[in-house]
Amino acid sequence: MREKNDFCCEEMQRNVTARCAVHADRFSCPDSLISYNPVFDEYGIIIHDGGKSSITVNYCPWCGEKLLESKRNRWLEELEQLGFDSTFDQDIPNK
Repeated sequence: MREKNDFCCEEMQRNVTARCAVHADRFSCPDSLISYNPVFDEYGIIIHDGGKSSITVNYCPWCGEKLLESKRNRWLEELEQLGFDSTFDQDIPNK
């Protein structure tokens, strides 16, 4: 099984790790196609509409390999068990 930050193929690695000399923010660069959220282990196709949205993908668009399981639901469930809700405007402790 692949570990976090191991890439399924060279094209995915190139797209996730590439940095633009003109745009500091990946979401502003029209050449950036894929986002990676390390908090949730989620990959997404960037929506270039001026915001920071992406469409989550479960399989690599180039080689078809299944990507890491998202930890978003687990994270939200654990927060709920600790008494937090999903509004994200609360002071959530690091540990």
